[in-house]
Amino acid sequence: MEIIIGLLIIAIGAFCQSSCYVPINKIKDWSWESYWLVQGIFAWITFPLLGALLAVPEGHSLCELFAASNSFNIWMTVLFGALWGVGGLTFGLSMRYLGVALGQSIALGTCAGLGTIMGPVLLNIFFPEEDALSKLTFAVIIGVVVTLLGIAIIGVAGSMKAASLSEEEKKAAVKDFNFPKGLAIALLAGFMSGCFNVGLEFGKDINFGDLTPDMYKTLPATLLVTLGGFVTNAVYCFFQNYKNNTWGDYKKGNVWFNNLLFCALAGGLWYSQFFGLSLGKGFLTDSPTLMTLSFCILMALNVVFSNVWGIILKEWKGCSQKTIAVLILGIAVLILSSFLPQMI
Repeated sequence: MEIIIGLLIIAIGAFCQSSCYVPINKIKDWSWESYWLVQGIFAWITFPLLGALLAVPEGHSLCELFAASNSFNIWMTVLFGALWGVGGLTFGLSMRYLGVALGQSIALGTCAGLGTIMGPVLLNIFFPEEDALSKLTFAVIIGVVVTLLGIAIIGVAGSMKAASLSEEEKKAAVKDFNFPKGLAIALLAGFMSGCFNVGLEFGKDINFGDLTPDMYKTLPATLLVTLGGFVTNAVYCFFQNYKNNTWGDYKKGNVWFNNLLFCALAGGLWYSQFFGLSLGKGFLTDSPTLMTLSFCILMALNVVFSNVWGIILKEWKGCSQKTIAVLILGIAVLILSSFLPQMI
C-alpha cells in the first residue's frame, strides 16, 4: 500500500509540473526572457527554499546544515544544478518549436533515461567505495528501457504528425513549429536536464539524518540544484534583456499583478514535481528498485500528463486516427514502465 501511495504522490507532482505552462499563456506584454526569469524566482528559489525548511528540525537551520555538510558534495550538487539550468533553458525552447506534448515527451524521455543512469555512474567515479553501480539492477535497466521505448513511440507519433499536417495546420497548433530544429533542441535539453538527478545523488546525504523525516530528506539538495540552475537561467535572461532591449518589461506596472500571479502559479506547479518526488520517495524506502527509478518514473509521468495537456490544447488537432493511436500506445507504455520494475 505504501508503494501505491508513493507512486500516487509522484504522479500528482508530475501532473502539476505538466500543467505549469498553462499559466504562462496568461502572461501579458512580457518577452520570454522576462517572464522566464520571474517565474524562475518562484520555481527555483522561493518554493525550493520553503521546501528545504521542512527538512530542518526545530532548533537547527539550513546554514548549520550546509556548513556541516561535505563541501565537495555541496559544490557538485550546485554544479550539476547549473548544468541542469542549460537543460531548463533549451527545454523551454523545445516546446516553442514542438509544442507542450511533443517537446516535453522527447526532452523528458531523454532526461529520464540519462538522469537515472548518469547518477550512479558518476558517483561510482568519485566514490567507488559506495558501489553506486549496484543500484543499476536488471529491474532498473528494464524500467529505463521500457520508458525510452514509450518515448520513442511518442516520437514516432510526433514525426507522423509533422509529415501529415500542412504548414498552416502546424502553425495553427504550434505557432513556431519546426520539427528538425525542435528535435535537436529537445535532445540537448533532455541530456542536460538529466544532470538534475545527478545533483540529487551527490546531495542525497545533505540532511539532518534521523532528525529529518524520509519524505523531506532530498529537499535541501533540491534547493541547491535549483539554485545552480537559477544562476544559469538568470545570466541568460539578463543577456537577452540586454540584447533585445526588453528591460522595459519590468516597468510595465499595469501588468505586474497579473504577470506576478501567473508566474508564481507556474513556479509553484513546476516545483511540485520535485516536492512530490521527495514525499513519494519517503513511501518507497522498502523498494530499492523504485527508489533508484523514482526520477525516471517522475519524468515518464510528466510525459504522460504533458500529452494529455497537448490533446486538451488541441496540439494534435488534424492528425489521423492512426497517429492518435500511436500516441496513446506510447502513453500506455509509459504508464506500464512505472509499475513494471516492481513486478520483476
